[in-house]
Amino acid sequence: MNVSRPDDLYLVLISIHGLIRGRNLELGRDADTGGQTKYVVDLARALAENDTVARVDLITQRVSGPGVSQDYGKTVEPLSDSARIIRIDAATEEYLPKEQLWAHLDTFLDNLIAWLQQQERMPDAIHSHYPDAGYVAVRLANLLGVPLVHTGHSLGRDKRKRLLASGASKQEIEQSYNIKQRIAAEEETLANADLVITSTHNEIEEQYGLYNYYDPDRMVVIPPGTDLELFYPPAENERIPFAKSLEPFLSDPSKPLILALSRPDERKNISTLVKAYGESEALQKVANLLIIAGNREDIRDLGSGARSVLTELLVLIDAYDLYGKVALPKHHRPDDVPEIYRMAMASGGVFINPALTEPFGLTLLESAASGLPVVATENGGPVDIIDHCKNGILVDPLDRKEIANALLKLLREPDYWQQASQNGIKGVRKHYTWQAHARSFLENLNKLQGRHQPLTVDQPMEGAAPYREWAIFTDLDQSLLGDPEGLREFVEVIQVNRKRVTFGIATARRFDSALAVMKKNNIPRPDVLISSLGTRIHHGRSLTEDVRWSSHIDDNWNRNRIVDVLSEQTGLELQEKSSQSEFKLSYNYDPSEALPVDEIIALLYQHEITANVVFSF
Repeated sequence: MNVSRPDDLYLVLISIHGLIRGRNLELGRDADTGGQTKYVVDLARALAENDTVARVDLITQRVSGPGVSQDYGKTVEPLSDSARIIRIDAATEEYLPKEQLWAHLDTFLDNLIAWLQQQERMPDAIHSHYPDAGYVAVRLANLLGVPLVHTGHSLGRDKRKRLLASGASKQEIEQSYNIKQRIAAEEETLANADLVITSTHNEIEEQYGLYNYYDPDRMVVIPPGTDLELFYPPAENERIPFAKSLEPFLSDPSKPLILALSRPDERKNISTLVKAYGESEALQKVANLLIIAGNREDIRDLGSGARSVLTELLVLIDAYDLYGKVALPKHHRPDDVPEIYRMAMASGGVFINPALTEPFGLTLLESAASGLPVVATENGGPVDIIDHCKNGILVDPLDRKEIANALLKLLREPDYWQQASQNGIKGVRKHYTWQAHARSFLENLNKLQGRHQPLTVDQPMEGAAPYREWAIFTDLDQSLLGDPEGLREFVEVIQVNRKRVTFGIATARRFDSALAVMKKNNIPRPDVLISSLGTRIHHGRSLTEDVRWSSHIDDNWNRNRIVDVLSEQTGLELQEKSSQSEFKLSYNYDPSEALPVDEIIALLYQHEITANVVFSF
């Protein structure tokens, strides 16, 4: 490949791990061959199409050996007239997980420098992807004196936080993920990068904000593109094979489909959608509900979070008697997803994302590209998407009536539905294509004046808490509410000191009820939310549940036996379902009829029941 336009840019992208090739990407083969590999290939092609770019080289590791295609052993693979994949030897040709690559990166760097010295010119900028590439790119950019751009894709501190919340120990995490080395490389990369590209503002604040070298002034949001070759409106009378999967579920499959597609995760808030649908006869009359929530063979074999969500969905379908109106298929393939969007669009349906918060919302873009109008949570990335595309309605994800009304508006007003559909198709092509991504990337690259001076990187001691000097915990109803002026002043103090103070709320309310009250009263999301009278704990700005705590209190907990024992007692009446949760039973207590609290405790003890009794009011 000749560099025929010496005045235009020569860009080097570095993405080391995973199996990267220009066709038939083996997405999902393993944890390292996922969305990131497709992202860098699509980005390289898109950048190379720009008139100001002479050449793009995507640098990755050369891999050879049993179990991998010979494609990954080729040193050069063209992607287009101006883009190619270059594969550089590391210390081993073996295909290794990214966690095992750290010892081989210095050899990779040496070989990359040797290869560059043989080229007609040196690159004008380096763009690294993931921390292993960041480790290499920091050294290369400093050596060449060129700007360093970085995209993290996922971050070690955030990953460690989620793994700890899921029950893994620090030792297990370090052994499996080499997490300390990863975080050290991320800190060094952030200290040296001239520009950090993220997908959403949420990513900047809640993930990069965990790092010592967090500098939002050097960060910019450029959403990834949408693959318009995969996601597009249906052809007239297109036959979609996945439709057969719905036949066992739906009594009248001719109705429009309300489509929800996400992981079976509590934060995706699918149960609220089912409640909204179950409580609206009008919605049931005009549309069916299709929920695509992962794959399963047996719900009982799933992890506790997915098992809990899917079990609740089935219970709600039964409670609202939604048989024949709700489809919850057990299986779907990745190749089915574009067809599912087109099927819902062809039915005159609506896509809904009711998540409590959605950092970006790629499914909204896929829906929009397919011509499917959307209803989406007002928390997070969907705000930007719908503002740009004008293809749907934002809703409070905890307000079931608002959700139902938004869906009905789109389903009952054909002109409104049609306008939202066309706006989505046009909006994605204007704002969320790879061409738009490349243009924004180059505009931001051109703004760089000289090079950012790298910071001296002194790694903090493991376990240090550099951001938070104090913590403040408070109740909701008995402390924060009741004095609006006092609450306003309190919130201002918390916001001004957010980087130095851990803010926590402990409440008897359920998790969803607490979120609703905080939203209504403009109370910022806490760093720790203890709900349902201490039986649930959520950490971090994204409120990840502490699974170890729920596993701990589940030991010897027998809810039904407590109900049986106390059902014979006068003066105790179970409160409404909205006051109950998995590990909390709430009763109204009439002291004129009921046993004294200490006798209730003794009664449970006599029946060998493990439970704590709390007398609230």
